[in-house]
Amino acid sequence: MNILLFLAGLVGLIAGAELLVRGASRLALSFGISPLVVGLTIVAFGTSSPEVAVSVGAALDGQTDLALGNVVGSNIFNVLFILGVSALITPLVVNIQLIRQEVPIMIGASIILLLVCLDGRIGFMDGLLLCGLMVAYTAFLIVQSRRESQAARDEYAAEVQPAASGAWDARLPVQLLLIAVGLGLLVLGSEALVTASIAFAKALGVSDLVIGLTIVAAGTSMPEVATSIMAAIKGERDIAVGNVVGSNTFNILGCLGIASVVSPAGLGVPSSLLALDMWVMLATALACLPVFLTGREIARWEGAVFLAYYAAYVAWLILAAQQHAALGAFSAVLMGFVAPLTVVTLVAVMIRRGQAR
Repeated sequence: MNILLFLAGLVGLIAGAELLVRGASRLALSFGISPLVVGLTIVAFGTSSPEVAVSVGAALDGQTDLALGNVVGSNIFNVLFILGVSALITPLVVNIQLIRQEVPIMIGASIILLLVCLDGRIGFMDGLLLCGLMVAYTAFLIVQSRRESQAARDEYAAEVQPAASGAWDARLPVQLLLIAVGLGLLVLGSEALVTASIAFAKALGVSDLVIGLTIVAAGTSMPEVATSIMAAIKGERDIAVGNVVGSNTFNILGCLGIASVVSPAGLGVPSSLLALDMWVMLATALACLPVFLTGREIARWEGAVFLAYYAAYVAWLILAAQQHAALGAFSAVLMGFVAPLTVVTLVAVMIRRGQAR
């Protein structure tokens, strides 16, 4: 029953996000808002709405470990798994603006989150700060969009189109209904997912945090998975990367900002999250810069490395949750051999490609 409840919640979240994005996009376009602005805001944030719904729902229920684990785990999953799989499908082109602007903003948001967590709690004022930064970032994107090239405008116009005259979703009441139903499905889906996740944690003998970092994080990232993989298959390789980077920034500033504001006592930060998982999230964000800079693309071998690291991270979580005897040796191999080898390889590739230029 808990598996069925989890799957039902996941379906509700994905369907709710789809309906919310469709209704809000159509409504905004009908009021004359440009496709570029709609794509940068409504569509981009819509893919993160499952994370918002789950984190806010968990925070209101007092399951703060699940709320935090969902966001941190989703950000790790987005970079290592989604970009890894997408790069295996086809090497991903990285837009120069992502390297110069969006990735540094994602890294900055990760550092800010780490700093506000150092006292062991994300309080109300911390939440207001994160929400304020999210509003400022959104406003910056809208202002910047006015200077976008015609090619960028055409690309978004092709992706975000108003409803055709006479179409079923062209009327205002239908658009409002889509938004309402989408929000309702997000709420119901998040409640089902949180309830099932807590049951999983108790049945498996692991913490809510571990469930949030793995099962829930992967589940709520399904819209990003679908968007990025389909973009890679279609050859829209810059969209596949931009979707992940933008989603990670919104997860930190928007999801945790809203969750900590609505939570009665704020979000308590587990010591284990601060000791490892926060740093893993920051490391994956930092890893994007050297990977993206090596020829301004994510090659297939780099995608394979991302996937291998995600598998190793999940394996470590499972071993740590069970206090397995192999945990010490596994950690020693990762930190003493695999991680240094990866760093040396990336540096060598950057130097080689720099000399080739």
